[in-house]
Amino acid sequence: MIKLLRVTASAGILTLLGTAAASAAHRHPLPTNYVRLDAVGHYGRLMRPPTFAERNAAKVVWTQVTAKAPFGGNGAGTAVLMTDGTVLIHDNSQNWYKLTPDITGSYINGTWSQVASLPSGYAPLYYADAVLPDGRLIIEGGEYNFGQDAWTNLGAIYDPVANTWTSVTAPSGWSNVGDAPSAVLPDGTFMLGNCCSSQSALLNPANLSWTATGTNKEDSNNEEGWSLLPSGGVLTVDVEPPVSPSLNSEIYNPATGAWASAGSTVVNLVNEGSYEIGPQVLMPSGVLWATGATGATSLYNTVTGTWSQGPTFPKSGFAQLDIADGPGSLLPNGDVLVVTSPGVYQSNSQFFEFTGTKLKPVAGTPNARQDSSYDYRMLPLPNGQVLVTDGSDDVEIYTNGGKGKAAWEPKITSVATSLTPGSTYSLSGTYLNGFSQAGAYGDDAQAATNYPLVRITLDNGNVYYARTHDSTSMAVASSEVTSTSFDVPATIGTGAAKLEVVANGIASKPIKVTIQ
Repeated sequence: MIKLLRVTASAGILTLLGTAAASAAHRHPLPTNYVRLDAVGHYGRLMRPPTFAERNAAKVVWTQVTAKAPFGGNGAGTAVLMTDGTVLIHDNSQNWYKLTPDITGSYINGTWSQVASLPSGYAPLYYADAVLPDGRLIIEGGEYNFGQDAWTNLGAIYDPVANTWTSVTAPSGWSNVGDAPSAVLPDGTFMLGNCCSSQSALLNPANLSWTATGTNKEDSNNEEGWSLLPSGGVLTVDVEPPVSPSLNSEIYNPATGAWASAGSTVVNLVNEGSYEIGPQVLMPSGVLWATGATGATSLYNTVTGTWSQGPTFPKSGFAQLDIADGPGSLLPNGDVLVVTSPGVYQSNSQFFEFTGTKLKPVAGTPNARQDSSYDYRMLPLPNGQVLVTDGSDDVEIYTNGGKGKAAWEPKITSVATSLTPGSTYSLSGTYLNGFSQAGAYGDDAQAATNYPLVRITLDNGNVYYARTHDSTSMAVASSEVTSTSFDVPATIGTGAAKLEVVANGIASKPIKVTIQ
């Protein structure tokens, strides 16, 4: 049984209503202390403020976004990095808000504004999301809709220039999309999995139509995460294979449209009671780290195509720390930030950095004692920090201060050096998307940032991001020359400046340019 908190609104008083059972479709619980806020169907987390001791302990690596959060009781959920350097955050209802960095490029001191709301009837929780090569944001499905069980097949796509959402019809024959896995393939095609079957489909972004793909899948896509590999394939760890325990992994080949076995993960990563698994993150070394809801982890070498056992999370008292759903974020220094819980869906979360060989405990957020791993979302930022939400109105920024290696930097091969405000230019280079999708969660959110951002810094220190769009590739760890278009902000100042391409928080060597 999974305890879920529900409320009804009467005379402004919130009343908790009992429990509900996990369904055979592996229902993921609502966020910890989740309550209904009004009769319309707005939901949010009912939490106590962090104590002085909790906030003081977090200050080692965490800083709260300074501006007052606009989310109210709904709280901050999935966060997405747009190609103009802003961050869009969903409040778990129909509302989306934008965090714009300040003139120095600081997200901590950034400002909030509201953008367009989702189409009528659509307010999902736990869904697929991706930024497309043209700069639009697509979200698909939702395990919940307006806080109610749904496994909905609704979807929508956001145009940041027009500030509008457009409904997207589900692939033909799909009655569910739900808490779906997704990935953007190297050629820029968005691939979506059906939460409740082995079906998957490819999106045509021009007319928002779908084409079936993904033959030979061994099991359902339920609860899986999909990771883009340097080869161009998509790796997943099976959660519901015919044989238990689950040790099988599979790779999707975009050229054939088929899945094939990628071998045994060596150790079981799937909790068979909840059918949950943790995030999987590709590191610049070419090794993918897959985490488990059992406490175990496994390492996939993308060069040799083989798995080996990774470190096991420690115990907290008598409880095994695990990631039964939860985010992971690649850091500029190559480490991976994750958050664990002492048992499936339990609170008192604990954070770690994985260095590639060992697990290093780090301080938790101010709400860590109230949160479970699945409450969190992580988003790599272009300045090397990580933005973290937990469904409350507290938005935190993680800083570890590490730097990436020169070999991991994007490299500009061609760009104009005389730029005019309001004009569009092309930039070419290698490794423009970085070496990884960088952000991960699994079936409930994706948060990938493997696309180039263009940052222009004037000699006076003012920082501007030029919106990128129409990138020719979304491949990771690619040495091929690719290109992207970028729009110089009309509001940018003039004079001498430096231009950088940023991917996953790592900047290229700067190019001197003149804004005139």
